[in-house]
Amino acid sequence: MRVALGLSYNGSSYEGWQSQLSGNTIQDRLEHALGQFTAQQFRVNCAGRTDAGVHGLMQVVHFDTLLERDEASWVRGTNAFLPRDIAVQWARHMPDDFHSRGSALARRYAYVLLESPVRPSVEAGRVGWVYRAMDSAAIERAAAYLVGEHDFSSFRAAQCQAKSPVKTLTRITVSRRGPYWRFEFEANAFLHHMIRNIMGCLVSVGQCAHSPEWILEVLAARDRDAAAPTFSPDGLYFMGPVYEDRYALPASAPAYDWLP
Repeated sequence: MRVALGLSYNGSSYEGWQSQLSGNTIQDRLEHALGQFTAQQFRVNCAGRTDAGVHGLMQVVHFDTLLERDEASWVRGTNAFLPRDIAVQWARHMPDDFHSRGSALARRYAYVLLESPVRPSVEAGRVGWVYRAMDSAAIERAAAYLVGEHDFSSFRAAQCQAKSPVKTLTRITVSRRGPYWRFEFEANAFLHHMIRNIMGCLVSVGQCAHSPEWILEVLAARDRDAAAPTFSPDGLYFMGPVYEDRYALPASAPAYDWLP
């Protein structure tokens, strides 16, 4: 039986998604909880690996098992052994052709940014921060240049293992509520640190250090040194993958409405 889980987590205390020798990753904690619940060993596959400090609103994982449990049992039983900042939101029995990563048509991220002369406190670890005012019109103009199929080498981390730097960014939306900015990104796939590197450039444009057209120069350079420094992971949220309707998986999580 193939089972899919929807997972949410606060990534502030963890070394990212992927299993490490330290055992302090989201994958390690989830597999341990599944093992405690079932007294069996598990290896899970995820829709998108997140870095240290990055949060997940709807990470989707799958695994195969001979055990028969109803969907609610997978949720309650696994959550009983997870730390309080990681929680299974839902479980579904899936057809054998479903793969959390391979079946994803697109992936979505949000970045939440606080614009304030004072650093965040209660939101520490959950929002990025800038203390200089930003120009929304300039940011939106710069963001528009990034939409479409491009070689994103200038926004790619040196350790990125993707076979190609060419990705299709289908959407960037920018909104603001009070001092909080929310940037949403959707693409067929993302390079390592791609969004954080884009954020560094958009913030630079927003603070008038560069013109919106500078983004075109950065893209054309295909060189990481042409772009701004990598931005903080604190405000980055994996909002989840997009699948075909036939899989009938939830498209959002309750925390979507919590974000500014």
